[in-house]
Amino acid sequence: MTAGQLMAACLADPAREHEHLASLLPHGTMSHRPAPPGGNGSNCAVLSWARSGLMDLTGPPDGPPLAPPFPVLTRAAMLAGAIEDLAGDLGRPVRLDLRAIFASRAADLGWRRGGTISGNRTCRLLAAADGWLAVNLARPDDIASIPALLGREIGGDTWAELTAEAAARPAAELAERGQLLGIPAAVVASAPPTPIRFAQAGPRGTAAPLVLDLSALWAGPLCASLLRRAGWRTLKAEDARRPDAARSASPRFYAGLHAGGRAVQLDFGTESGRAELRRLAGQAGVVIESSRPRALRRFGLVAEDWLAAAPGRVWISITGYGREDPQQRVAFGDDAAAAGGLVARGPGGIPAFCGDAIADPLTGMFAALAALAAVRAGGGALADLSMAGISADLARPGTGPDWPHRTTSDGTGWVVSHGSHRQAVLPP
Repeated sequence: MTAGQLMAACLADPAREHEHLASLLPHGTMSHRPAPPGGNGSNCAVLSWARSGLMDLTGPPDGPPLAPPFPVLTRAAMLAGAIEDLAGDLGRPVRLDLRAIFASRAADLGWRRGGTISGNRTCRLLAAADGWLAVNLARPDDIASIPALLGREIGGDTWAELTAEAAARPAAELAERGQLLGIPAAVVASAPPTPIRFAQAGPRGTAAPLVLDLSALWAGPLCASLLRRAGWRTLKAEDARRPDAARSASPRFYAGLHAGGRAVQLDFGTESGRAELRRLAGQAGVVIESSRPRALRRFGLVAEDWLAAAPGRVWISITGYGREDPQQRVAFGDDAAAAGGLVARGPGGIPAFCGDAIADPLTGMFAALAALAAVRAGGGALADLSMAGISADLARPGTGPDWPHRTTSDGTGWVVSHGSHRQAVLPP
């Protein structure tokens, strides 16, 4: 196909978007940034999507590239602007490049759009009897659990059998059964738009200028990277028995994400390793982690106790669905985005993954903003971030009307237009 059309609410109201973002943060912490002019196709979120490299990663591999129907990049740009403003207020200005944040991993690994198949090929959108669900087989244990999920041995291709099973079942039934087995699975657009919750759990004061990063993969390390650029010293501590899987999966991307920070490996299975972990935590002003709460409690790290022990501290918790999720569901970037409804839609309403694990970089940015806002408010705060909730918040309906956008190809590349404004679809 050499042409396509999509409708999108691509011209957001900057004042309303600013007000919404400010409402999610501690009162008075978000600076006022002058709003760009509205009503102009050059400010179109779809054209920004095309410039960012994300459009080339969104949509079917054999058809026109797509964009989400809501102004995701406008909202991401507001996140970036808020981070820049708060970092500047705290004495260390930064400038963020959204293209580098969102598309650099895919560019490094040469990934391209796969429609209902994620860029890394581990997650798929499956048509169920009553809708769509995302299933992510990112780990060997996930694949090994498929016979238990289906209640039978696998006689052929795993994805083919999963696809057939999904078509005969309600999406929620298969997603719930998958989560009971520890498989990241979710009904598309099922998560509520609750991106973050703040709890005051310690005294206010001035935090020590050290970030202890106990997270892995992308979202948490991106948060640490942004805070490092904003002047904090960062120390990544990981279990020597289970090092960060991103280290081997994408070495160059991992190196860039962690450049300038220190790292240490400890054996969390020994008392000496756990004691060193607690000692390092005692020196930190900010902790970033992406574990279920009970996991760190086993090592003697309890967020509320740590916050209460010294003034000004900030604890950043990143999970798939929030710390209070009754099921304690697991999630990765692609399935979390799908759970939040952060997908594009092709002909017939068929969903497509947006970019590369987009919930990860969005959550990393949101986490950095939460940390900066909490520090500015005096700390003592636990910030509970939900990857699916952040995706749902970014995928909420636009504040303006839907506009038509046409994508065309001359055989060498794609161009998207909004009225008289045109933009080439750039690679990641």
